[in-house]
Amino acid sequence: AMERRRAPAANRRYGQRRFWDAVYRQEGGEPREWLGGLSRFLPQLEAELRPGDRILVLGCGNSTLSHDLHERGYTDVTSIDFSPACIAAMRARYARCPRLRWAVMDIRALAFPDATFDVVMEKGTLDVLMVEETDPWHVSPRAVAAMHRVLTEVSRVLRAEGCFISITFAQPHFRKPHYAQEAFGWSLRHIACGDGDTGAFHYFLYIMRKGQPLDTPDLALGRRLHQPPP
Repeated sequence: AMERRRAPAANRRYGQRRFWDAVYRQEGGEPREWLGGLSRFLPQLEAELRPGDRILVLGCGNSTLSHDLHERGYTDVTSIDFSPACIAAMRARYARCPRLRWAVMDIRALAFPDATFDVVMEKGTLDVLMVEETDPWHVSPRAVAAMHRVLTEVSRVLRAEGCFISITFAQPHFRKPHYAQEAFGWSLRHIACGDGDTGAFHYFLYIMRKGQPLDTPDLALGRRLHQPPP
């Protein structure tokens, strides 16, 4: 059997807390947007959000997403990141917004009770689980398990009818199988977001709604993920 190609070490560091701690110590709370600011996908987001929603942002980094939501009237926002340096910087930067809550937490083990949030959101965070993958057609069992663990936690902390929104460069063919698992108890659809000027698709919004069924084709995609390769 061909040995799996290793991802470059440069990629591997994105999964390491000490790498991010160093980044955030250097940058402090200076904004860094991995997939563009909120304005780029606001229309699609606002269709899913209500002003009173309790929102959880996973792997907030030093993105302005949480604060931008707050400024648009979504004031109940909890943001988590596994880097203490990041959370300290964000807490200081937005000290004037006491309704914005910040916590150091691992997305694989959320310290919230079941059904705590109306909306869970992530922008580019789940992509970090995939940085060591070199072949998108054959994802390693390790990455599949890590993704499953995080999504199980997301589903658990979402209330009935709650919504999970994932913003990522990952194309539907590669990302949908991870999201299309019956165990999570949600439906799945996606929107391709482009750049108005060029019309090119840059990233995707995946919207999962608890308590609604998966489409048959997506169910089939999801089942294939856990089958051993032929």
